[in-house]
Amino acid sequence: MYAMNIRLRDFIITDDDWIFAVSGYDHTGGVSAVLRYIPDQNGDREANGIRYRKLDFDEAIRFLKENRASWNFRLPEEEITEILRPSERIPSLVKEDPRVEAIVDLLLEAGIPMEKMGVTGSMLPGLQIKGSDIDFVVYGRYWFLARDAIMREMQKNRDSGRLCITGISDELWHQIYAKRVPEISFKEFLIHELRKGNRGMIGDTYFDLLFVRDWDQLPVRQERGIDLQHRTITARVTCADLAFDNPAVYEIDHPVISEILCYTHTYTGQALQGEWVEARGMVEQIGDGRRRLVVGTSREPAGEWMRSLSLLRKHHIR
Repeated sequence: MYAMNIRLRDFIITDDDWIFAVSGYDHTGGVSAVLRYIPDQNGDREANGIRYRKLDFDEAIRFLKENRASWNFRLPEEEITEILRPSERIPSLVKEDPRVEAIVDLLLEAGIPMEKMGVTGSMLPGLQIKGSDIDFVVYGRYWFLARDAIMREMQKNRDSGRLCITGISDELWHQIYAKRVPEISFKEFLIHELRKGNRGMIGDTYFDLLFVRDWDQLPVRQERGIDLQHRTITARVTCADLAFDNPAVYEIDHPVISEILCYTHTYTGQALQGEWVEARGMVEQIGDGRRRLVVGTSREPAGEWMRSLSLLRKHHIR
């Protein structure tokens, strides 16, 4: 079965040449995926002789409602023509793109095997254009080694050489904040983001370092809970091993709620083990009776957030 070998951030091509990004690990009832590119003779990018147009999230939803309403974020396995895996794209990109080569070389020096690296986003199907970001994947526990290597490189603060890995400018941070529209102040947002170390610049190109579970961390059953009520909680994080996953998972010490799930990219990596957090989201009850707090119940959730109180106190905020 296809679904047994499909992971988050893989891409899927269908019989119609539609290209989907895999959005989860649990493919019960169909592959969890979001439509990203459709053939369009007036599209601004091309691969394998086909011109494509990129769809934003809302446009993709409308397109599928009009053309495949029954799919509802679950792609039937029989529609799959090809699976594109991030790790399989790396060897060719290293030869084609000096930016990818520079990142790979740095991570190899840090002891990360090439087969644990990948690229997703527009680069995976070869649909990148001028100005495209680099969405760089590292699998499992190697992700943390990669993040540390990237942070060390950025802290060298070298400004010569087009392919140096450097930090993000204040102007770009403001742009990212404006795009995300989070329910925390810019100052709080930046304090959290700078600690994460999973974003930077390679030359003049923005890149993300993205976490995907390794095979020994699978399978995952992502059970949908029953919505109860919105609630704000304060709790101590007991485990943040999957804080950079999608959704981000924080196990917590709380009398009622066992974990926080964050589906909003802003709140991945938001807290470390042992830290106190404040979070607001939807309380869900799952089948075994446990309750969890979900932050990110919509694409740009209003009134939902997560912040590390411990981190903010270190910066004399709150």
